[in-house]
Amino acid sequence: MSKAALWMVDADAVADADLLRFRDWLSAGELARYQRFVRAQRLRQFVVGRVLLRKALGRLLDVEAAAIQLEEQVGKAPLLVSPVVKGGMPGFSIAHSGRWVACAVSAHTALGLDIEMRDAGRDLAALAAQTFDAREMARWQGLPEARRVDGFYRMWSEKEARFKLGEGAGGHYVAMPHDELSVVICSESPLDEAPRIEVVSL
Repeated sequence: MSKAALWMVDADAVADADLLRFRDWLSAGELARYQRFVRAQRLRQFVVGRVLLRKALGRLLDVEAAAIQLEEQVGKAPLLVSPVVKGGMPGFSIAHSGRWVACAVSAHTALGLDIEMRDAGRDLAALAAQTFDAREMARWQGLPEARRVDGFYRMWSEKEARFKLGEGAGGHYVAMPHDELSVVICSESPLDEAPRIEVVSL
């Protein structure tokens, strides 16, 4: 039986004072990466994402969120260092788009998560040409015009979630409905049911 939880937070709603307090939760490697960001929104997304991940893992592992230690990995998701988990590491993935930050966790399977703000005003044809291979482009262009925007973002999210899951892993996609976002989880093992999006505050 494979299950996953999906948490989401409005990063713009997190008070600046709380962001400063949460920065103390970051490891040295995380803090070094944080300090390399220039845009204020990206700084906010990073801190919120790492705190949200700790809170979700804390619930999953029944430990205090602030006690969870993560280690940065270049080009990869962070590594869970503490607590030491017996019987297999939990799967987790973080994603952000606009004001939203999301985190998926599972005790049963590796995960890749992607969220994308749907914006019909963008040049989707140009983005598709940069993002999709020939097969994917044909699939997208074959959609009815009325489904092109949603279809593009669903395919983009699938591609990003699959990349985060990692090469050689399985590829079981689940899309969750959201008013503003395309939300897709890719799991190594099939999930028994789609997780419900739980909007939380930090």
